[in-house]
Amino acid sequence: MAAMAPGGGGSGSGGVNPFLSDSEEDDDEVAATEERRAGLRLGASSGLDPGSAGSLSPQDPVALGSCARPGLSGEASAAAMALGGTGETPARLSVDAIAAQLLRDQYLLTALELHTELLESGRELPRLRDYFSNPGNFERQSGTPPGMGAPGILGAAGFGGAGGREPSTTSGGGQLNRAGSISTLDSLDFARYSDDGNRETDEKVAVLEFELRKAKETIQALRANLTKAAEHEVPLQERKNYKSSPEIQEPIKPLEKRALNFLVNEFLLKNNYKLTSITFSDENDDQDFELWDDVGLNIPKPPDLLQLYRDFGNHQVTGKDLVDVASGVEEDELEALTPILGNLPPTLETPQPLENSLLVQKLEDKISLLNSEKWSLMEQIRGLESEMDFLKNEHFAIPAVCDSVQHSLDQSPHKDSEDSGQSPVVNNSDKKKNEDIHLSISQEDDSTIPKKKSDSFPRREKEGIPSSSPSSKNTIHFDKPNRKLSPAFHQALLSFCRMSADSRLGSEVSRIADSEKSVMLMLGRCLPHIVPNVLLAKREELIPLILCTACLHPEPKERDQLLHILFNLIKRPDDEQRQMILTGCVAFARHVGPTRVEAELLPQCWEQINHKYPERRLLVAESCGALAPYLPKEIRSSLVLSMLQQMLMEDKADLVREAVIKSLGIIMGYIDDPDKYQQGFELLQSALGDPSERVVSATHQVFLPAYAAWTTELGNLQSHLIPTLLNKIEKLLREGEHGLDEHKLHMYLSALQSLIPSLFALVLQNAPFSSKAKLHGEVPQIEVTRFPRPMSPLQDVSTIIGSREQLAVLLQLYDYQLEHEGTTGWESLLWVVNQLLPQLIEIVGRINVTSTACVHEFSRFFWRLCRTFGKIFTNTKVKPQFQEILRLSEENIDSTAGNGVLTKATVPIYATGVLTCYIQEEDRKLLVGFLEDVMTLLSLSHAPLDSLKASFVELGANPAYHELLLTVLWYGVVHTSALVRCTAARMFEM
Repeated sequence: MAAMAPGGGGSGSGGVNPFLSDSEEDDDEVAATEERRAGLRLGASSGLDPGSAGSLSPQDPVALGSCARPGLSGEASAAAMALGGTGETPARLSVDAIAAQLLRDQYLLTALELHTELLESGRELPRLRDYFSNPGNFERQSGTPPGMGAPGILGAAGFGGAGGREPSTTSGGGQLNRAGSISTLDSLDFARYSDDGNRETDEKVAVLEFELRKAKETIQALRANLTKAAEHEVPLQERKNYKSSPEIQEPIKPLEKRALNFLVNEFLLKNNYKLTSITFSDENDDQDFELWDDVGLNIPKPPDLLQLYRDFGNHQVTGKDLVDVASGVEEDELEALTPILGNLPPTLETPQPLENSLLVQKLEDKISLLNSEKWSLMEQIRGLESEMDFLKNEHFAIPAVCDSVQHSLDQSPHKDSEDSGQSPVVNNSDKKKNEDIHLSISQEDDSTIPKKKSDSFPRREKEGIPSSSPSSKNTIHFDKPNRKLSPAFHQALLSFCRMSADSRLGSEVSRIADSEKSVMLMLGRCLPHIVPNVLLAKREELIPLILCTACLHPEPKERDQLLHILFNLIKRPDDEQRQMILTGCVAFARHVGPTRVEAELLPQCWEQINHKYPERRLLVAESCGALAPYLPKEIRSSLVLSMLQQMLMEDKADLVREAVIKSLGIIMGYIDDPDKYQQGFELLQSALGDPSERVVSATHQVFLPAYAAWTTELGNLQSHLIPTLLNKIEKLLREGEHGLDEHKLHMYLSALQSLIPSLFALVLQNAPFSSKAKLHGEVPQIEVTRFPRPMSPLQDVSTIIGSREQLAVLLQLYDYQLEHEGTTGWESLLWVVNQLLPQLIEIVGRINVTSTACVHEFSRFFWRLCRTFGKIFTNTKVKPQFQEILRLSEENIDSTAGNGVLTKATVPIYATGVLTCYIQEEDRKLLVGFLEDVMTLLSLSHAPLDSLKASFVELGANPAYHELLLTVLWYGVVHTSALVRCTAARMFEM
């Protein structure tokens, strides 16, 4: 009974509670907060002094003295005595005991809150879980007071056992939040742990039905809100406008747009337009095309597009009775056009519906007329404003402006139709309504009604000023028919001519331009509507029209719109179309000058720098280069350079980066700001290291030669550019002892190779004889094979110098100077001889002889260098430096043992890069002799044969040297030394 003591202190039917147990103590510190809260609630509900609980630290156990406080209930006192012993030693009250006490006293909401907090902290109490998961605990009679031992509690004890701990499941915590919006007792799944089969099923169904009902209500409310948000109502006034002017189409609502998008995507998928569907989905990334409900409507899904199309013809649209009204009818003449009641024969009785329909028809005609008049006036005002701006810009005098405005008012081509005998009239009665410029064109019959003339500006006599029109409207006379028809009949007859002057297009058609400027204005208005309706494949036909209008149009906004159309003319322009657009841009630039190019064309480029189609970005990259000559110089070196740099770094398409490099080369030909030199060098390094072969090739062909030309002008070629590249190669060799980065080596060495023509041109231009190189008499011919074939025209020495004739004269003087006068005072050539060559030979000695790629690269480099600088230079300056290093003589046999210079890459590079430059007999003999000497020395000194093998591999790749190599091998075969013969045998394996 000791275990039962805390429960209630007795064995009565209402006092024993098997839930209570001392075995559930938990010493985890995380529980301290919950225990303190529970203790406070217990104290508050049982009459404890709140100070006693509130003053405890979170780590302290709940200590209860031997003497219960006056307000403590009997059960709590008994629990305190059982737990506290004599009262002198403080005892710890477990959370389970607190829970049991709350359940005993029927403080169910407090117990539920404790249960929830424990669940949130991951410390579920089996007692509370079992209690709240058993629906039988909540079925006691409403009249049973707490503490009287309700049958439900005994039932609960029966279900749960004597505090036995059941394994905790993850679903236990999840049941409380089943319906997130209604976390009340009626939505909890109380039937889960019940052992009463029928009751469990019934109650589970009831709970689920309740949750389902609530969820449906929530969904319905949310859908209604979403529909209200999506259904953006057009304001009442706008709807009236749409109704009165059928040519103004009501804008699409968000709701309609999403529904149509869904149907279009569905149609594309059904008909296997999968790529188009993917693109369409990407362009509407705010919509889920998998789910109709995402449209956000409380309406059923309509049939697919095919059904809608087929069903369209089955609906009869009741057409309105329309009367075609010619433009410019006065209000008082409306009677003649519309058969109203007064005009009907008196014998006919007019029923009421007919009267109403005639009235409606009359009002609609009037509205249509006013709309057309509004269109006319708006266009006229716009035309006059642009004309005034144009005249101001041209610095015309004020009277001329007034005259031209007056003249255009008198001409008033708007809304008149010469075919129907109309003449322009300014209606004075409407002036006040329309700020004194309200013009109304009347349509009158010349035979019966005299023409009215009324000026809205003071009219001046314009003597001697020719009219802008070939013949003034006032002087045009039409033949009048010799008939006696009434005016009303005549107008009614003319009304059968179907003319549409109340639409935008009708307005344009009825106002024929009468001067060059009005042609420009008309083109500016019409082109934006024409372009979308021209076939994509033929849109380049519009380029001359667009450009001409953009050049000459007086309105900046219109010009901007036209240039925007030009750049967006074709969705993905091919090469030919891009060339056409670029030609147009250059023509525009030539015509308007640098200021307008900067203000009008460059923003169009900037807008498309990140366009999703590579063809459009390609157009931007190409236009930067094409427009370079026509831009202000500060813009070239700042904005355009930055645009190209951004595209080079960020663009993923090889073609675009290739175009960027070519444009950068063009920019380098125009840039003159020395501060941009370093930026150019960084761009050069990025371009050389590009992963695309196309980009690297374009760099060597265009960008590098152009940059080298600028570098030469700045005096940096020998002082910075070439030394920097050499230093980078040396650094690579130093760092690459365990593994050389051959890609980077190739990158820097190929750049050096591309700079050889620029270096030779610099040597010629700075030679002592450069001032004497005058073209006179017969110009010597340059040998066809004198220079290696250039990679591009920009790497041709004659192009760099200026002409082939000038180069021929300089070459003649160059050879004479080297042969007879030496290099004294020739600083640029002395730098090549004394600094460049020694550094190159030292680098060659440090590369790995077994790396075939490196040997080949350096061989090609020396071959190009020697061929460009000529035979005399090679024989007198290059060969001696190599021979000084190699020292081929018998007394050097000992010194070449091991890692002597003969085992380095110097041997194959000298043999294949220098000695093969020229192929006369003496050159071949020199090469054979060198290879024989190397074979002999390496064999006799027992040195590795890698250098000789590398020479044979490099030379053997060219069939022209096979006979020469056999000569060398035969020399080895017949040699007196067995070592040399062995070497020759090994070489045969190659």
